[in-house]
Amino acid sequence: SNLKNKTFGLLFNKSSTRTRVSFEVGISDLGGRSLFLSPDEIQLGRGETIEDTAKVLSRYLDGVVIRTYAHSDILKFANNSTIPVINGLTDLCHPCQVLADLYTINEKKGTYKGKRIVYLGDCDNNMAYSWIMGAASLGYNLVLSGCDKYMPKKSLIKKTKIEIIKDPKKAVRFADVIYTDVWTSMGYEAESRKRKRLLKPWQVNHNLLKLAKKDVIFMHCLPAHRGEEVTSDVIDGEQSVVFDQAENRLHVQKAILVKLFS
Repeated sequence: SNLKNKTFGLLFNKSSTRTRVSFEVGISDLGGRSLFLSPDEIQLGRGETIEDTAKVLSRYLDGVVIRTYAHSDILKFANNSTIPVINGLTDLCHPCQVLADLYTINEKKGTYKGKRIVYLGDCDNNMAYSWIMGAASLGYNLVLSGCDKYMPKKSLIKKTKIEIIKDPKKAVRFADVIYTDVWTSMGYEAESRKRKRLLKPWQVNHNLLKLAKKDVIFMHCLPAHRGEEVTSDVIDGEQSVVFDQAENRLHVQKAILVKLFS
């Protein structure tokens, strides 16, 4: 009952399965209450500023989880809030997901430190950025593999030890973890056909998985577009831990909530 008598707002500007359900269940498990707030249902959707919304919600709530597009919006909200603000995903990063992923690697491999994590496909999205940010301080070895058009900004990786290996077959050699995400993130649907064409060589399939270490694990933050970035035989195969990852969102986020309110 760490969150007894605590009420949280879930301010979501993007559709969600795992983030919404895991936070709602986690808050309830810990004795708290949650209110789902979509911009269409509150005045934010009719022109009220983020700053004013943050100041008002701070008077009613004990914490807020925000899932939105522009990272600057969550910073603006946090800077005008007097209560904890948790990042439930922005276009820049998805910290709750990467924390759950690292926890999953610890479960399966004993530790993530020193492990070779190979991220394939669209390396210019919020999941790739989250792995890049973690690589700077957490002691795993990150390899990025994708086409030139969808690689991260050079400024993001210039002071890191991240390897970029274009050829997916070379990239996955010695991999402890193979990770991918959808090729077309929310907001980029108009580019879907082009992305499928350009990123096809980086599909994670049985033939690619065979080139990695025998005990490699496959990870995906979900939702997956089966037959695009990953084939069904891989995502449903013995080396896949994607549903353990999804479950671990609940446990890791509960730990975040306990840490914030203990």
